[in-house]
Amino acid sequence: MRRVVAVLAVLVVVLGALIGVRLWTQTRALAAPSGGSGEIEGTIVDLSSRVGARIVELRVKEGDRVRTGDLLVRLDCADPAAALAEAEARVASARAQAAAATAQLSVSERNRVAARASQDAARKQAAALAAQAEAAERQARRLEALPNDVAASSIDQTRASAEGLTRQTEAAISQAAASEAQAHAAEVGIRSAGAQAEAALAQVRAGEAAVARARLLVDECELHAPRDAEVQTLPHEAGELVSPGATLVRLVDLSDLKATFYLPNAEIGAVRPGARATVVADAWPREVFEAKVRTVSLEAEFTPRNIQTRTDRDRLVYPVEVTVVNRDGKLRSGMPVQVTLTGTGR
Repeated sequence: MRRVVAVLAVLVVVLGALIGVRLWTQTRALAAPSGGSGEIEGTIVDLSSRVGARIVELRVKEGDRVRTGDLLVRLDCADPAAALAEAEARVASARAQAAAATAQLSVSERNRVAARASQDAARKQAAALAAQAEAAERQARRLEALPNDVAASSIDQTRASAEGLTRQTEAAISQAAASEAQAHAAEVGIRSAGAQAEAALAQVRAGEAAVARARLLVDECELHAPRDAEVQTLPHEAGELVSPGATLVRLVDLSDLKATFYLPNAEIGAVRPGARATVVADAWPREVFEAKVRTVSLEAEFTPRNIQTRTDRDRLVYPVEVTVVNRDGKLRSGMPVQVTLTGTGR
């Protein structure tokens, strides 16, 4: 009987100790800073080309570190290059036509100015000759009115002079009319040359746009690194024919890391964007990496259909994303980590 009592006493003591340890552990956990488990993610950049072509050369291998501007892949782009040359030739032809039309417009404008000047001079000459003819006619009538001792030859000479001036006046008037017709023709030529020049300039602009588009496609024949990163994946081999938009290189930037963990609904008030945090990776358990909260989701996940009890509310979690300082480049994509929000407690 005493053995049974002793055994029961030992069991009670052991159970009490276990319960005490469990309560102490829970109390420490409740007092510990908020946080959760996550996974390191690098910045993924998928590079592709707008053109479909055959891969001529792969300048990198998986795992290589590349710097901004490094050539990664070169495609066979004979067709885009030919299209670019054709577009540039069309632009050169359109510019020549535009120059010719502009020159013709300038010639028409000079012809109009010259015709207007000739018309003005002819009109002034006609007016002067008409005044002289009128004066000569008046002189002839005055001589006819004098006594008979005035020589008839003088009268005839004055009359002939008046008639000659009249014919010269008519010729000047005709010249003015011809100059006006030339000016009108020049104006028509100006309108025609102006329309041709505008059409040629429009062709130049269209050709330049075609050149820019063709050059853009030619530039797509070489893929360069947009940032410092590491080559994670090369899905294709040299010689393969790839379609437009196919991923040719996948880069991962390990200088800009992030990790996402889930915070329970009861602890969401302990975190805000910009808050400091620490990260410990399973691969480096004795090292602490600095982090900072980037975003806190506005929408909960794993939400029950009907939130009616406290237990249901406790099941709500919010994704929290932190940026991690990758000291010495030790952290890699996919590493599991423990994120702790500093200065917080449950």
